[in-house]
Amino acid sequence: MYLYQHKGWPKFTWDADAILPKVGVVRHRQGKILGEMQAVGFKVREDALLNTLTLDVTKSSEIEGERLNTAQVRSSIAKRLGIDIAGAVPVDRHVEGVVEMMLDATQRFEEVMTEDRLFGWHAALFPTGRSGMHKITVGNWRTPEGGPMQVVSGAMGRETIHFEAPGAEQVPLEMRRFLDWFNRAPDTDPVLKAGIAHLWFVTIHPFDDGNGRITRALTDMLLARADRSPQRFYSISAQILKEKEMYYHLLEDSQKGSLDITAWLLWFLDCLYHAMDSTEEVLSGVFTRQRFYEKHRDIPLNERQQKMVAHLLDGFFGKLTTSKWAKMTKCSDDTALRDIQDLMEKGILVKEPGGGRSTSYTLAT
Repeated sequence: MYLYQHKGWPKFTWDADAILPKVGVVRHRQGKILGEMQAVGFKVREDALLNTLTLDVTKSSEIEGERLNTAQVRSSIAKRLGIDIAGAVPVDRHVEGVVEMMLDATQRFEEVMTEDRLFGWHAALFPTGRSGMHKITVGNWRTPEGGPMQVVSGAMGRETIHFEAPGAEQVPLEMRRFLDWFNRAPDTDPVLKAGIAHLWFVTIHPFDDGNGRITRALTDMLLARADRSPQRFYSISAQILKEKEMYYHLLEDSQKGSLDITAWLLWFLDCLYHAMDSTEEVLSGVFTRQRFYEKHRDIPLNERQQKMVAHLLDGFFGKLTTSKWAKMTKCSDDTALRDIQDLMEKGILVKEPGGGRSTSYTLAT
């Protein structure tokens, strides 16, 4: 028997004695982070917000096995929020759609959630009307023609089936009930409401695809309501990715358990608390960039150099070589080498140990 098949669904219960102390700890830390961020300068807050939202968008997609271009995500968010950044890049429409959904959730968190708004999010996620090679129902609930909705994880051919969602004919009624509750003033702590909404929406799984990303956007929306602020300085999606195995394990256990969701809520609160650990890492990166640009603000850089320096400051993956520079900036190897040598002369780049074909470069400390 699945969760939604229990008599009394969706009247969830939990052990308040076990849950409420954790809620208090999480809420205290939320307040502390928001207070710390208010104490720093506007530019630092802006950079921290940009970093957190970029992390949230990329990691939420990565949970589903999709790797988005970080530079494109960052550029799209910056443009939509009116933040000036170095190294902005063109953005494809799929990335734009994912960013549009996340910003709608976090920046317009106080607005009522409707079917039409959810349909807009879904359409933004699938601008071609397809999920990979497969045509899906976009901007509407899944239909009976699609067959049973099984929630799976793992690579194609080695999927693990976690549970089977309610039949498509039940979805409209289930979603009306969910949205009525979602928009109602919370009768419990808003952070707990975020955890309940996450499990509830995943259980219904109302769309052909994209349910996980939309679930996490709804969770972020309710966390923004809990913070009473569109300023996001921690990413629960990034933490879920780190705990992905446990995440799916708890979802599966919850679906096959009773309406007592104490175990799920305890994990959700712990996950949220650990997500806030990353705030310090985000701030560290922000301060590093701030120090760099203050130190080198009078040094002229061409467009290619601005782009690559921004990549390096954002945690460049792998080693930076001349050929990688040329590929990423769409220039010749000779031009790339001149750009790099110029930055070395300006004290911005240094050569890493090694030579010949393995020569690589990094930012000077």
